[in-house]
Amino acid sequence: MSTAAAAKTPSYAATPLMRRAAVLGAGSMGSRIAAHLANAGIPVLLLDIIPPGDNDPKARSSIASGAIAALLKAKPASFYDAASARLITPGNFEDDLAGLKDCDWIIEAVTEDLAIKQALLAKIIPHLAPGSIITTNTSGLPVASIAANSPPDFRKRWFGTHFFNPPRYMRLLEIIPTAEADPAAVSSIAAFADRRLGKSIVYARDTPNFIANRIGVFSMLTAVRLMQEQNLTIEDVDALTGSVIGWPRTGTFRLADMVGIDVVAHVARNFAESRGSDTSAVRLAPFIETMLERRWLGDKTGQGFYKKDPQAKDPKSSRLALDWQTLEYRMAGRPKFPSVEMAKNAESLPERLRLVLDGDVKKDKAAAFLLPLLTGIWNYAADCLPEIADSAASIDRAMRTGFNWELGPFEMWDAAGVAETTARLRTAGQHVSAQAGALLAAGKTAWYEETAEGCCVFDPETGYKPIKQPEGVASAATFRRANKVVRKNPGCSLIDIGEDIALLELHSKKNAIGDDIVSLITQTLNPASEYVRNFRGFVISGESSDFSVGANLMQLLLGIQEGDWDEVALAVRAFQRMTASIKFCPRPVVAAPFNLCLGGGTEISLHAARRQPYAELYMGLVETGVGLVPGGGGTKEMALHAIDAARASSGIDDAAAPVRFALCADLQDALRQRFETIAMAKVSTSAAEARALDLLAPADQITLNRERLLLDAREAAIYLAETGYAAPAPRTVAVPGEAALPTLKLGIHLMRQAEYISDHDVTVATHVARILCGGALTPGSLVTEQYLLDLERESFLSLCGERKTQERIAHTLQTGRPLRN
Repeated sequence: MSTAAAAKTPSYAATPLMRRAAVLGAGSMGSRIAAHLANAGIPVLLLDIIPPGDNDPKARSSIASGAIAALLKAKPASFYDAASARLITPGNFEDDLAGLKDCDWIIEAVTEDLAIKQALLAKIIPHLAPGSIITTNTSGLPVASIAANSPPDFRKRWFGTHFFNPPRYMRLLEIIPTAEADPAAVSSIAAFADRRLGKSIVYARDTPNFIANRIGVFSMLTAVRLMQEQNLTIEDVDALTGSVIGWPRTGTFRLADMVGIDVVAHVARNFAESRGSDTSAVRLAPFIETMLERRWLGDKTGQGFYKKDPQAKDPKSSRLALDWQTLEYRMAGRPKFPSVEMAKNAESLPERLRLVLDGDVKKDKAAAFLLPLLTGIWNYAADCLPEIADSAASIDRAMRTGFNWELGPFEMWDAAGVAETTARLRTAGQHVSAQAGALLAAGKTAWYEETAEGCCVFDPETGYKPIKQPEGVASAATFRRANKVVRKNPGCSLIDIGEDIALLELHSKKNAIGDDIVSLITQTLNPASEYVRNFRGFVISGESSDFSVGANLMQLLLGIQEGDWDEVALAVRAFQRMTASIKFCPRPVVAAPFNLCLGGGTEISLHAARRQPYAELYMGLVETGVGLVPGGGGTKEMALHAIDAARASSGIDDAAAPVRFALCADLQDALRQRFETIAMAKVSTSAAEARALDLLAPADQITLNRERLLLDAREAAIYLAETGYAAPAPRTVAVPGEAALPTLKLGIHLMRQAEYISDHDVTVATHVARILCGGALTPGSLVTEQYLLDLERESFLSLCGERKTQERIAHTLQTGRPLRN
C-alpha cells in the first residue's frame, strides 16, 4: 500500500472490545491520555522510567504515581469524575512490562526522540499479546521510521494516533496509518476513539507535523512575522486573532503560553529539520529564540509572552505583556480597532470576516494585518493539501477540532469569497495556490457545494466529491438540507429527523429561552396537537456552541423596567406551561443538553422523560446568581427529587405515613443537598458531576462524541416509544413544611454571620428554602405539583421587584458575570 493510499479513510469497524489499555510515558500528555481512557471506563496501565538515583523500592513507580496525583489536582479537570482515577495503575518500564500482555491497546507517549522511542519498542515487543494494537502519540516524527527496526508482524499493528492536549477537551485525534498498517486495526481504533473517547477522527499522511500542527504553527509564526513587519504589539495581535475571526479568545500569544512556547518551537524545528532549506515559513523569530534560552516558556514557567504582576492589587491590572523589541514586560494594553469593534456586531463569522477584510489596508491596521495573515494561511493550506490530507474537508475538520477554530481555512476562504480574495492577491502580484487556481479554472467559486448527495468538497483532480460521515453521525443541518423542517420561528424549529421522531431545535442567540421557544415547544407538545399524533417521540437540542444559557434575561428586564408586571407574570406562567408540556406530553421527550446548560435550559432538561447529555456538560440551576429562583419548575422538580430519594433511602411511604415521612432525617438530608445545589448556583464540570448533583438520572446515558448526540437522543426516544412509554400523572406529595424550613433558615443565617453571603443572598436563599419545603405548612401536609409551581412563581415575581435583583440582572447582561450585592 502506498503512503497516499494509507492515508485514505478506512471504513469504520464495529467498536472493538477494549478490556485494558496501556500508556507508555507518564508525562503531561501521556498521563492525560490515560485519564481520558479512564473517563471511558477503561482500566489503564501507566508506565514510566524509574527515577534516576532513587534506590527506594517503594518509589520505583513514583513518576507514574506522581502523574496520577497531579491529574487529580489539574485544572481544567482531566477526569469527568475523580473516582475514575482508580482505573489507572502506575508502574515502570523495568518491573511492569509483563502487564502489557493483558492490554488490547498500547499507546507510546515518551519524549520526542527517535532513538528513545525505538529502544522502548524493542523492549516491549516480547511482552505484547498477539492481537494487541500499538500506536504512537508522536506529534511530528515520521511514524513509519519509529518502528523501522521492529518485526514485520509488529509493523502491521503499528500506526500513529496523535491526541491533542488536553485530550479530554480537545476533540481531534489524527490517525496516521503507515504503508504496512493493517486497515482493520486502524479502523478498529478509529471506531473506539470515535464512540468511546468522543474523538473527531481525521486521517493524516505520514508527513512532518501531520495536519493541525503543520497549519497551526505556520499560522502562529506568520502572525509573529507580520507583527514585526507592521510594528504591532503582542496584545494587538491577540486582539486581532481571537473571536473576531472565529479563533479562540486567547488569541495567538496567550494560546502559545498555554500550550508551551517550547512545544511550538519543537514543532517548528521538527518541520525545518525534515525540509532542509525549505524553512522560511516556520523559522523562529530571534526574540523567541532568546525567550527559549531564558526558559520563558509560558504558563509552565510562570512567564512567556505574558506574566502576572505579583505586586498588583487589582486582578484586572495584574497581567504584564512582553515588549518583543526590548524583551521587557510592561502593563498589558487593551487595544481597540474600529473595524474589529464594528465587526463584533455582526451576527455570523462570515459577516465578520468580510467586514474586517474589506477594509483599506493602507488606512485600517486590522485589515493590513488580517488580509495577509488569512490569505497566507489559506494558500499555505491549499499548497499542502495534496501532501498532508485526502481532502480540504479533512484539513478544516482538523483545525476546528484541534485548534478550536470556528471555521477551517477552506471554510473561511469560502466565507470571505475565494474569487474576490484571489483577485486582490493577483492584483497585488502575490502568490495564489495552484489548488485555488484549479478551483477557479473549473468555473467554481467555493471549496464546498451543496448537492443532491449532500455537502461536497472540491478535489482539484476529480471535482466535487461527497463528504462521507460515519454511521450514527448527523446534525440538524443534515435534515434541514433534506427539507425536513415542519415548522419554525426565529427561536426554534420542529424538524423531522426520521424514524417518526421530531427535533425541537433551539437556535435563538445563545439559545436564550424567550417567547419564540416557549410558544413553539408548548404548542408542539400539546396533547391535542397534530405533531403529537404524527410523531412517536421528540428530541430537544440545538447546534450552537451551547444548549442554552437560560431564560432571556433581556426580555425579563425590559418588562420589569417598564413596570409591566402582568406581562412578567404571564411570561413566568408560560414558561411553567412549557416545562409542564414537556413532562406530561403523551409522547416521550428526550432532552440532549451539551456544553452550557444553565437556568431555564436545565429546567427544560429536568422535565424531559429522559436526558441524553454530552459528556462535556456544564449544567446548573444558576438563577440565584442573578437574584432569582428557578421559576420554570426547576425548584419544584428538585423538591420532588428530594422526596423520591428520601422515600427510597428511608423505606417510608409518604402516602401511607405522611407525617412520619415529613419528619424523617432522610428527607431533611435530601432537601439540604438540593437546597445547596440551587442556593449556591452549583454548575457541574461534566455530565458525571451533573448526575451527582441530581440534575441527571441514573438511567440517563451519556454521549462522549458531540457529533453523535442527536442520533443517540433519537435512539433513546425510539426506545421509550417502543417499550410502552406512558406520561407521568401530576403528583400529590407530603412536604416537610415547618419540620425542615427552620433548619435551612439556620444554615442561611450562619452563612450570613460568616459573611459568605450578602443580605440579598439571604432573601433569595430563604425563598428557595420555602419552595423546597412546601412553605410554612404543618409537616406531612399534602400538596400538588401546581401548588409548588405557584410558590415558585410568587417567589420569582417578588424577587423581580427587588432593586438588588434588577441590578444583578443588568450587570449579568452587561458583563456576562453575576454580581454579588
